[in-house]
Amino acid sequence: MSGPTEGVAADWVDVVIRIRDHRDEAAFVALFRHFAPRVKGFLMRSGADAALAEECAQEVMATVWHKAAQFDPTRASVATWIFTIARNRKIDVLRRQRRPEPEDLPWGPESEPDQADAIGLQQESEHLGEAIASLPPKQRDLIEKAYFGELSHTEIAQQTGLPLGTIKSRIRLALERLRHAMNTS
Repeated sequence: MSGPTEGVAADWVDVVIRIRDHRDEAAFVALFRHFAPRVKGFLMRSGADAALAEECAQEVMATVWHKAAQFDPTRASVATWIFTIARNRKIDVLRRQRRPEPEDLPWGPESEPDQADAIGLQQESEHLGEAIASLPPKQRDLIEKAYFGELSHTEIAQQTGLPLGTIKSRIRLALERLRHAMNTS
């Protein structure tokens, strides 16, 4: 299989399409090897211990396999889609962890839990995904490499051949656009 070069979004779209249309296991292995460690790192940075992050990363990648048909390259990059699944999985785990044991349940009527925060977070994440998808491709690619691919600016420069100053400028411009998009919602 001719594997995708790391970080080239169009290649990852092709990989997901091969998974979706042909259940291509070799394509899934390539996708798994690239994204599973990054998803695990993302989950660990957001507070999960290594074992839980590993378990969640496995579940996220299984979801990617089973729901490849739901991926829409016009709405988000493969990285954004996968990390959105990871974020949602993390929220699900946190909800399960916060459930009290039966003996800890209070007696009598209790007010409904406030789900506005969860809905707000979901809407904000969707809005961010749309904002990232609307960035110019050169800026979006660098944002994905830096924030989802966990690459330093120097590593991005080595990978792309772009000057370090260009990378920093494009990322700064992209972050300004994202900040503006998020503040005008």
